[in-house]
This record gives sequence, structure tokens and C-alpha cells, in this order.
Amino acid sequence: MKLNSLTKQLSTVKRWMATTLFCMLAMAFLWQGAFFSNTSAMADPAATLIASSDAGDRAQEKASTDAGRTKNFIEDAADKVKQTARNNANKVDEATDNGSFIERKAKKDAATIEKRANEDADRTQKAVDDTKNVVERTVDNIKDAFGK
Repeated sequence: MKLNSLTKQLSTVKRWMATTLFCMLAMAFLWQGAFFSNTSAMADPAATLIASSDAGDRAQEKASTDAGRTKNFIEDAADKVKQTARNNANKVDEATDNGSFIERKAKKDAATIEKRANEDADRTQKAVDDTKNVVERTVDNIKDAFGK
């Protein structure tokens, strides 16, 4: 049986369609394999949650420890400022006559510096406590959210 031109063209079209389909399927399989060949980049479903209770407790502990250290640092800085103010007032006292205007001014300035150092230290320690409390509340909220 001899193929006429129409059947010959249909045969060629079928062959091209089959080849195209085969190539598209091959590309799809290669594409799929390229995305999933590196499974180490995928999240491990068995990994522990960041917000587990142990991690949350450690974060709260760390916040408390750091807040304590920071408050100690603030106290030390305030004490150094007060000591420096006292030393400066004593130097002025030694350099001047008793009861002079400069001596009274130096003592008054030292008292003002000490008062402000105490106020600044208290305000900074309150801010540290507020920050620590915010961190602890946030950790508790995260633990509650993942605990349910």
C-alpha cells in the first residue's frame, strides 16, 4: 500500500508530536529532580522547635542574667561618676580658702552630679527591667502559641 501525501504529512506530524511530548516529559523529570536532589536543604520535620519550653526557659534565664549584669554595670558607672564628682569637689576644696564661693559652687555641683547620677542609674535600671520583662513575656507568648 502506497502512502499518499496527506497520510505522509499526518505521519510526520504524529512523529513530531510524539518527539515533542517525549522531550517535554524528559525536561519535566529533569526539572523535578533538580529541585529535590538536595534533600539536606529541606526542613527536618523531626527537628526541635525553636520555641520549645527548654529553649524558652534558657532564653528567659539568659535575659535575667544579662539584666542583672547590666544593672551591676549601671551601678558601677553611677558610683564612678559620683566618686569623680566628690574627688573634683575635694580638689577644689584643697585648692581654695575655707568658705569661698568656688568651694561652695564645687560642692553644690558635686551634689547635683551625684543626684543626677542616681536618677539616671534608676531610670536606666527601670528600662533594663522593662526590656527583660518584655523579653520574658514574648518568650511566654511564643511558648503558649506553640504549646497549643
